[in-house]
Amino acid sequence: MKKIGIVDFGLGNLFSVKQAIHKIGAESTLVSSPDELKQMDALILPGVGAFGEAMNQLQRLKLDQALKEWVASGKPLLGVCLGLQLLLDSSEEFGEHKGLGIIPGKVKKFPTSHNGLPLRIPHMGWAGINHSQQNHPSLAGVNPKSEMYFVHSYYVELSDPQHELTWTDYEGFRYTSSVAKSNVWAFQFHPEKSANDGLRIYQNWVQFFT
Repeated sequence: MKKIGIVDFGLGNLFSVKQAIHKIGAESTLVSSPDELKQMDALILPGVGAFGEAMNQLQRLKLDQALKEWVASGKPLLGVCLGLQLLLDSSEEFGEHKGLGIIPGKVKKFPTSHNGLPLRIPHMGWAGINHSQQNHPSLAGVNPKSEMYFVHSYYVELSDPQHELTWTDYEGFRYTSSVAKSNVWAFQFHPEKSANDGLRIYQNWVQFFT
């Protein structure tokens, strides 16, 4: 059986992700060093909290370069919530911070209003995802009208719209809610908290890459 690693850098919803992987019939291991990463066949990068602090943690553990090398080698990586945002070039959360630069683009704060109406920040709760890549393997069997669970105040703005996997309408404001680029899939929402359709995404990932 292929080895699935969950990257533990001190800022992740590790238990719920690990439980979700267990529910779909797979097992996972927490990894927190470059040497541990090298023993895995597939990686999940979860995360909650502030972008800058997360990058500092990755750098302190020497995981930033290890993750770049991992992706460059062609091995599968799945990002969740902050784990998606860290893949981009930069973030404006509490100042300007450099990201991993794996997916071209930047992380921006939701505007406080859109089309003259206020936006509640953070965006929290269930919201629909619209499929930009209709036949992508990550979305196989996922209802195109399904809703996923979100908790975030910042969103990703991609440099190349071809990397957009799904988008979400937040009270009229359209933003990218998941991305796919070769061996990297990443989601702003929490599949592990999004009922059966969320678990199906994890299942699709495990089946496709392992």
